[in-house]
Formats: sequence, C-alpha cells, structure tokens
Amino acid sequence: MDGIRLKSVSARFRHQVKGDIAAVRDVSLDVAPGELMTLLGPSGCGKTTTLRMIGGHDEPSSGTISLDGQVLNGVEPSKRPVTTVFQHFALFPHRSVLQNVAFGLKMRGIDKAEREKTASDAIDMVGLGTMKQRKPRELSSGQQQRVALARVLVTRPKAILLDEPFGDLDRLLQLRMRVELRALQRDLGITFIHVTHNQEEALSMSDRIVVMNDGLIQQTGTPTELARFPKNVFVARFMGDNNTVRGPIESVDGDTITIRGPHVAARVKGTGTVGDEAAMTVRASTVEVVQGAPAVSEPNTALARLNFAEYLGDSVKLHLEVAGEPFTAKVAETRYAEMRDIESGDVTVRWNVEDGHVLEL
Repeated sequence: MDGIRLKSVSARFRHQVKGDIAAVRDVSLDVAPGELMTLLGPSGCGKTTTLRMIGGHDEPSSGTISLDGQVLNGVEPSKRPVTTVFQHFALFPHRSVLQNVAFGLKMRGIDKAEREKTASDAIDMVGLGTMKQRKPRELSSGQQQRVALARVLVTRPKAILLDEPFGDLDRLLQLRMRVELRALQRDLGITFIHVTHNQEEALSMSDRIVVMNDGLIQQTGTPTELARFPKNVFVARFMGDNNTVRGPIESVDGDTITIRGPHVAARVKGTGTVGDEAAMTVRASTVEVVQGAPAVSEPNTALARLNFAEYLGDSVKLHLEVAGEPFTAKVAETRYAEMRDIESGDVTVRWNVEDGHVLEL
C-alpha cells in the first residue's frame, strides 16, 4: 500500500475584502499506512485546509491527492475511504450512543442486526460498552468524543482525520485522551492525520509532525527531530522553549562559527563566511543559570534578569531578559529552590557549544 500522498497541492480562495488568498501552497507529503501524522501550526497556516482537502470537504486548486494509488480529486467525501472527526462532535441528542454510532451504517443500507452488532463492537472498542443506551447529554465531553470516534470506526476507513479533537476538553482530560487515542490507533493500525496548534499535544502523540506556516510546509520530522533540530527560525520559535540568536558571522574557527547577536555572541558548530548572516538556536533546558553577573565576557554567556518564573511541576521555566530581549531557561524545581535571591538580582545564562544548532534563514 502507498498510503496517502499529496503532490504539489495548492488551495486558493476568493475573499471579499482580501481578494485571492493562497491558503495552501504547493504542498507535497507522503503519509505511510498506519502512521499517526500531525499537521501543526498557528491559526491560518493551512493545516485545516489541507485536512479538509484530504477528506474531500475542499477541492485543491491544483495538484493531486491519492490513497493507495487511487486519485481522490473530485471524489465526494462520503465515497472516500477516509473519515473526519471534527472538534464539535455533532451527535444526535435524541438518539442513544448505539443509535448514534449505527446511524452511518443505516444510511448505507446495512440491515439492523448487522449494523447494531458492528456498532456495538466499535463502542466496546472505545471503552463505552456499558453506556450504549445513554443519550449524549448523559455523557462527559471525553465520552462524547469516544462516541464520535466509534461512529467513524464502524465505517472501517483506511484513514481517520482528526480536526482539533481535544479543543473542547479540559487539560486533564486532554492528557488522558491523548494516551487513549494513541493506544487505540496503534491497536487498530489505521492511519491517523491529526490537526492541532498545540505543540505539546503534537510532540506527545505523533510518529511524525508537519509544521506549517503561511500555507507552506516548514519542516517534517519525528518529535525528537523537531524538538532538537528545528530547521529554521520559525520552527525553532514556534516549537517553544528555544532561544534564537541571529546576526553576522563574527569569526570562523575550523568547524565552529561565532554569531554576533544583538545581545550575546553565540559559538556553534557550523560553517560559513565572516560577515554572512546566520542564526542558531539553543533549547531552554540546556541553558545553565548561575546567580550573579559573569566575571568575563565570553561567547554563549550573558547577563540576564528574571521577569517571572513559571512552575511546571518538576521543573521551572524562567522567563528572562537579556539586554532587553526575551530569553528562557528551564531548571529543575529543586535547583530553583536553591536560587533564593534570583528574583532580586542579576543572573548569568550560559550554554555549551554542542548544545547550539544552526538554523536555515
């Protein structure tokens, strides 16, 4: 099987005020059978439009979309072997869980006994076997989401498309549903394409992540690749907890360059020519914070002042300021507890050459 393939797909829309808008621009993408891929990006980046084109709810202006070699362009959503789970579940309030899940089968002309058996099996699969006769109003948001998923599973699609599936859930329920949905996807071996703007959600669930911005794919990779090796400045900043330094190359020493940023000189493994513009990033978790001002000025070291500390349980994210520019560091909660005077004095931030990563401009 070839999986889902997008080849040079674009989508343009006519806006009454803004005129012609390119929502998606020349996107090419392969999704392997049984893969959980996440389309990640800010609002308006093109991720939902891409998902809707795969599901048949929008048609591409150019390019082709195929599944296992079959071109889907022009095929109605109901006739595609893919099904979409939207953020708003749209369950029938007057029907039971069983009736909601079996409804799609009824519309396909499946006889009552078979559709109820198939629907019952799908409900058992999502862990709601004791709630088949309940109405949606008698269920929690998380349980309603499972009903919506079961309603999709009964149609036995080759791929399931999820559009912001956790948007209406509280944080604790989001965390639980991520684990449950990921486990279910692995058990079923069905391709999932998941849309979100939540970086943590994408990193915790995905086999691969596609970061989009302004209708273009910025980077595709595993969660580890995206977190540790962002491709460009946009990805580094959007993935969060990354500090970037941009400026001219000040010096070159073998396989190491020094970038002169507006607030710090950054040494990083890389090549280039003195005077060329360059950029690098360093993760907040690899930044060391030491009380007091630096004794000497050296690369990858800067004077900082704390704006506020964000408690994250076993770690603390320090929102700092270096020469008027924002800078972040993550330290263990026990380490922060030892830094008793950090909120009233200056600190030094520093990191190792090996912890930096050169970015594309």
